[in-house]
Amino acid sequence: MSKKKDGGSGGHLGITLATTGGVFVLRKVLAAAWTKITGKEPPTDLTDPRVTLVEALVWAVTTAVIIEMARFGIVRAARRKEVTAAPEPESH
Repeated sequence: MSKKKDGGSGGHLGITLATTGGVFVLRKVLAAAWTKITGKEPPTDLTDPRVTLVEALVWAVTTAVIIEMARFGIVRAARRKEVTAAPEPESH
């Protein structure tokens, strides 16, 4: 298996770890914000009869959009850092 010139598999591992850590922290922040705004825990247990469809949909859409935007930003920032840190190829 050949490694790419853009940092090989080590770059992918770093991006994966950064994304995983960032999303973990962001989900905690979103849950705390939801609790503060609504006064209730986030509707993650869909078997709970107190969870309404609207509540579940708002939570799902909100977290999905924010987390995907964050993932996009983390990956782009990491890629940009890899590209700027890579040595310039020699031209003959």
